[in-house]
Amino acid sequence: MSATLRMRGGWSDTEPATAEIQAIADKVKAQLEEKENKKYPTFKATEYKSQVVAGTNYFIKVQVEDDDFVHIQVFESLPQENNPWPCTIIRPTRPSRTS
Repeated sequence: MSATLRMRGGWSDTEPATAEIQAIADKVKAQLEEKENKKYPTFKATEYKSQVVAGTNYFIKVQVEDDDFVHIQVFESLPQENNPWPCTIIRPTRPSRTS
């Protein structure tokens, strides 16, 4: 998380994706491919922002081809909830070409 303060429940600043964010994206890749009925041979998280709620929301920009990206919003539940699906795609969207 960036050093800037943010309001509780607010989104963090956009930051470069880390190995942890790539791992979260990888966990939901199959869900996205099923939702969109499409296979993604390239699936590289490039940037993200997060929001702490009763768990964590992640808004992740993922490169799926050389010049094609998809945004995925992922909810990661708290570990003590023993959720069989700890990471779930809430919403995939296509960013504008300028994002």
